[in-house]
Amino acid sequence: MRILVVGAGAVGGYFGGRLLEKGVDVTFLVRKRRKKQLQEKGLVIHSVHGDAVLSPKLLVTGEQAEPFDVVIFSNKAYHLPEAIRDVKPYVGEKTMILPLLNGMAHMEILWNEFGKENVLGGLCFIETTLNEHGEIAQTSASHDVRFGEWSGERTERVLALEQLFSGCNARFRLSEHIATDMWNKYLFIATMSGVTTLFRAPIGPIRSGKYGQEIIFGLLKEIAAVMRAHGAPIADDIEEKQLAQLNRIEATMKSSMQRDMEKGQLIEADHLQGYLLSLAEQYEIETPLLKLAYHNLKIYEANRSKTE
Repeated sequence: MRILVVGAGAVGGYFGGRLLEKGVDVTFLVRKRRKKQLQEKGLVIHSVHGDAVLSPKLLVTGEQAEPFDVVIFSNKAYHLPEAIRDVKPYVGEKTMILPLLNGMAHMEILWNEFGKENVLGGLCFIETTLNEHGEIAQTSASHDVRFGEWSGERTERVLALEQLFSGCNARFRLSEHIATDMWNKYLFIATMSGVTTLFRAPIGPIRSGKYGQEIIFGLLKEIAAVMRAHGAPIADDIEEKQLAQLNRIEATMKSSMQRDMEKGQLIEADHLQGYLLSLAEQYEIETPLLKLAYHNLKIYEANRSKTE
């Protein structure tokens, strides 16, 4: 199988690099500047799971190539429209689309663009970033991808993907409940990013403060209520389970959104918290903590736009 990874950033570069390291036929769709950087230095991975310097195949947007068997979207949500436009020439009738974006709003967009039958469910768990040299710095114990058919079926194509992904230095797992997995991650990441950006701190000081547990659990409950109203397949006790998970992770853990804010970069406020608020309004659910978190993010965006 031939795989096209859209971009060679912190997420796509890492997982695509691990597949390339195994010997999978991987190509990265990149801009000219990133191509030059990768040609000069290679795809460099610094990781707690082992370092790597790789020489990847590169495709610049607009160059001709035959359709790929799999396209992996690992970009940020705010780049999705241009990513879809750039990748369309490389998508055939049977190309599998595997998105690793946070949230859920992108699924409807991808279904409309490529057909629901061609889009798999997918997500990843990883803490990774690009450093000032364009190298990937991966620091978390987790470097996991889950993927599967939206229906949960173990079809020939996802079994073939499972075989292709097996044995690489990252954990790729076929899921028979990918929709539930994605909603569960959405709840976790929306809460984690909401509180860490609001308080400008890693999770440790937030959860250990006088009102930390109350605030975190309150936000979990608000978001879960919205998801249940929307028909999301989440468990009745998911809030308690995720609070326990947030209390177990490393005290120094930050959300990727918080890291982006610290760098003065764009953030996914509308795709994550904003989408949830639109659902809350639709179902007439009160979400004061979610509104507070979102309002904080929009203030950041407004201030950022003034400095551009």
